[in-house]
Amino acid sequence: MNENYIDIKAITTSDYIIHLAGAGIANKRWSKSRKKGLIDSRIKTTNLLYEKVKELNPNLKGFIAASGIGFYGAITSSKIFTEKDENGGDFLSLVCKLWEKASNQFNTLSIRTVIFRTGIVFSKNGGALQKIIKPIKLGFGSPIGSGNQFMPWIHLEDLCNMYIEAIENPSLKGIYNAVAPQHITNKFLTQEITKILKMKIWLPKIPSLVFKIIFGEMAIILLKGSRVSSDKISKTGFKFKFPDLESALLHLHLNK
Repeated sequence: MNENYIDIKAITTSDYIIHLAGAGIANKRWSKSRKKGLIDSRIKTTNLLYEKVKELNPNLKGFIAASGIGFYGAITSSKIFTEKDENGGDFLSLVCKLWEKASNQFNTLSIRTVIFRTGIVFSKNGGALQKIIKPIKLGFGSPIGSGNQFMPWIHLEDLCNMYIEAIENPSLKGIYNAVAPQHITNKFLTQEITKILKMKIWLPKIPSLVFKIIFGEMAIILLKGSRVSSDKISKTGFKFKFPDLESALLHLHLNK
């Protein structure tokens, strides 16, 4: 694959661009080079799309892009963050801020731009939920750190429906939090999973220090978390199919 190459037909024949490219945040420890890769994989790909769209001037109806709730910073507090809040001060906040700045370039081309700040996506195959479930099924699951950190989440099906809504509803523009309405903590999530699996938590909470040793700076995404509001997307008329954790977990058939 050639660097900085895009098939011209992919641009000129498209009505919408949905841009999700970016190296996995939690795939590796955050070394200096890894941090650079996390930023470059998002910013350079977005800039490439922007330059090609600017050059080719296709009849594009919309540009829809991803960001993350990491924008608000990894902190545990009682505050409920909305799209009007400023970014936080940690590394993930910087990544999301730069990512959104790159995506918002499409506004200068008078192209309707929608950005979804996505929470933890729950799905049947792969992803964060399956990693959380695995040790619980083996009898080793327990809350992480204090267990009081909030975990803004969304069912994969609801997330996909949001992207469809962004295409079909021309009134959508700007930034939206892609999170379910129900606020949950790590402790609550663990309890709900064990209830559905009909298991018990035998081990005490896993100390924060363990994760800091294993994951380094990246541990912050596991140990910290605030509540994030879904009100803005709901006020557009979007309806969540899985607004609460229980309905989402049951649909994902955790016991199978």
